Amino acid sequence: MNQLSTAWDTTVTVVGLGPMGRAMAAAYLDAGYGVTVWNRSAGKDTDLVARGARRAGSTAEAVAASRLTVLSLIDVEAMYTALGDTDLGGRVLANLSSDVPDKAREAARWAEARGASYLTGGVNVPPAGIGREGSSAFVSGPAEVYEEHRATLDVLAATDYRGADPGYAQLYYQLNMILFWTAYTGWYQALAVARANGLTAADVLPYAGYTADAMRGFYEHSAPRIDGGEHDGTDQRLAMCAASVEHILRTAADSGVDTGILAAHADLYRRGVAAGFGADSSSRLIQLLDTKE
Repeated sequence: MNQLSTAWDTTVTVVGLGPMGRAMAAAYLDAGYGVTVWNRSAGKDTDLVARGARRAGSTAEAVAASRLTVLSLIDVEAMYTALGDTDLGGRVLANLSSDVPDKAREAARWAEARGASYLTGGVNVPPAGIGREGSSAFVSGPAEVYEEHRATLDVLAATDYRGADPGYAQLYYQLNMILFWTAYTGWYQALAVARANGLTAADVLPYAGYTADAMRGFYEHSAPRIDGGEHDGTDQRLAMCAASVEHILRTAADSGVDTGILAAHADLYRRGVAAGFGADSSSRLIQLLDTKE
């Protein structure tokens, strides 16, 4: 991460002091930045102010304090509420809040109409990972604006620039979140079945990494097949995969736990077999998921 030994002329504003925003402001303080903070509700900046952050009395004061304002809010709509009719002329907004790509594009147009430059970001680590080696964040928006503020954004997480389209950082971020949340929910599903059979989470934990570690290989195997439209099933027939999914669905049902998530998976695989894809690779399911194909 970028570290500054002296930064009397280096300032940044952080708007939104939930766990992520506080972690960001703290990382900037650690790196020697002059930090101005603002939050809608009082009290969340106490520790930061004690460390040297400046408490702004309004968002107008906060934005005026720095050329770059980093926003860490629940979504884009919260930015409109927080900034309202604040004068944004000549300022740069780096919105690192999660939202959908089209709303990021709308937000960029909103900011630009008010004289501000706008960057979108998607941070790939929880608050505890901010400012640490190995953390990363997607960023998109005007290349020259990104380059101007890259070092400051890299304090929080190593940035991966995804182009001028302000929606692309959010697109890449949400793709990662699809992988994350389906996997994490699968973990809870597995634990529900385990608990129904007298096991604890601690019993399962030592083995949970087997599948997680293997997933990269499955991704690398299927990606070129999907891009090339080649779904030969010699090593992973869809019909065989469908049978495995039925087994886990039956195990969950026999254990008396909720099967909604697994039933949705089983339905997809059944549809694949019914469509005549049983002898193909399970990668053929992309044709059922992508309605444009």
